[in-house]
Amino acid sequence: MKNYYLLVISSVFFLSNTPAFSASDHNHEHEASEQHAPHHEEGDHDEHEDHVDHDEDGHDHDEHEHGEENSSRIEDKMASKVGIVTSVSGPQELHQTITVFGSIVSAPEQMSHVRARFEGLVKTVKVTLGDRVKAGDVLAKIESNESLKTYTIRSPITGRVVQRHANTGEVTQDQVLFSIANFDTVWAELRVYPAQQSSVSEGQAVHLLTGSGSVASTVDHILPSIESPYQLARVKLANDKQSLSPGLMTEARIEVGRFSVALAVAKDAVQTLGGRQGVFVKQGEEYRFTPLVLGRSDDHFYEVVEGLEAGSDYVSQNSYLIKADIEKSEAEHEH
Repeated sequence: MKNYYLLVISSVFFLSNTPAFSASDHNHEHEASEQHAPHHEEGDHDEHEDHVDHDEDGHDHDEHEHGEENSSRIEDKMASKVGIVTSVSGPQELHQTITVFGSIVSAPEQMSHVRARFEGLVKTVKVTLGDRVKAGDVLAKIESNESLKTYTIRSPITGRVVQRHANTGEVTQDQVLFSIANFDTVWAELRVYPAQQSSVSEGQAVHLLTGSGSVASTVDHILPSIESPYQLARVKLANDKQSLSPGLMTEARIEVGRFSVALAVAKDAVQTLGGRQGVFVKQGEEYRFTPLVLGRSDDHFYEVVEGLEAGSDYVSQNSYLIKADIEKSEAEHEH
């Protein structure tokens, strides 16, 4: 968080001290004219009127209040340099989701505990901890105590040796000699509480949040729980890179509905200025804050009910830089 604020402060300082970037340019010019103009006596009223506009009703209005409030002018080259990105507003399909939590587990069929068929002496061991094996590969050879014949123990599944309790010269007895696990596919077991259960069903899309991003899948099974106050939504996950380990706690978004809206903007674009939410609309090299009435939303977009026209070019990334520069300019003006 500290680094985030340092980035904002340094970016705004850089921008606001660059000729290509100016928040409320006319406001600063108006200040300068007041500081350098000579003191006016009562007879100088006509000269002072050069700084005032008149509307049709004869009322006076300050140019900053109506012309430059909540806006910044940025040359396109500078905007690109600091990472200001724009998008075009338009229709969007929103995905309504609910958030659930759970853990990563391995399926029972993906774990095998191998024992000797007959007690005897371990003659040879062919694998060690961590080795990958295929179904049918030789794990060890055992000499039976009864027949004194040597027989072979083979891997029942394809996977990795995660436990080994067999060494040459030992007696097998009834212990587990090898544990083989296959983690190429794992499962997420997500807890769905009573208030959410009517919205969740098999076949719905799921996005599992991990440290490296999002993994997409679907709900395969809904399992009732006998003793717990929730159901389990089981989600099958490809794990080719072995990045998901059994026991890992996880968060997921289950998609429970989709709906189309006529106009939407990216969530990252929306800022609050003067107590109102809105976006910065680009017109030429000017970025003007436009208040919006927002409706429904998903994880990425807001529906726009009022305040923006389709096809508007608005700042969708790094809009906070413009907001920070405007607030800095207003603070300097007040002092």
